[in-house]
Amino acid sequence: MPLRLVLAEDDLLVREGLQKILAGASDLEVVGTCEDVDDLLATISREQPDVVLTDIRMPPTKTDEGIQVAARLRETDPRVGVLVLSQHSDPQYVLKLLETGSDGRGYLLKERIHNRAQLSSAIRTVSEGGSVIDPKIVEVLVNARARGERSPLSDLTAREREVLGEIAEGKSNAAIADSLVLTKRAVEKHIHSIFMKLGLADADDVSKRVKAALLFLSEDASSSVPSR
Repeated sequence: MPLRLVLAEDDLLVREGLQKILAGASDLEVVGTCEDVDDLLATISREQPDVVLTDIRMPPTKTDEGIQVAARLRETDPRVGVLVLSQHSDPQYVLKLLETGSDGRGYLLKERIHNRAQLSSAIRTVSEGGSVIDPKIVEVLVNARARGERSPLSDLTAREREVLGEIAEGKSNAAIADSLVLTKRAVEKHIHSIFMKLGLADADDVSKRVKAALLFLSEDASSSVPSR
């Protein structure tokens, strides 16, 4: 049975483009499209989707409606996954999205949406309660954090930095092993070392790991990251 999606995007061309991209995935079904937040909330209530795919800024205020909807769903219907699409690589948007938890939440830059496989994978991940963070956001945070004086990142090996970036994107140990061509045991050792060095040892599942890694990277770093 295909995953039921509600799509919210106020730009007609982007909305239609997304529909065409998603139409090629047999295990995904768009059951509703919206162009403002009121219509989105009504459509979610009516269609009971598995995942909401939403722009970050929509009418009426065009600020962070997508993130507001994600926070509301955490209270009213936590089973629904939310994947936010944005042209903004400012890490503060991601951190705000994860304030109420990182499970079942994702943040992708719109430049990724032409890649059907990547978009579909992100949708499936949030539907299963996982987290997906755009790698460019992680790269911005890692680079900014590393420039800070006496950054704990300086204690990490080059490989540990790579693994930390993969953790922050929301990847499981198995996915990290595949991406970096490592054994799962090697990944586990790297993660243990990273979390001990960074004081994140209590992060014991994927969602907590994502949030812990992003919060660490954002400390004293996001203020130096320019909005885009």
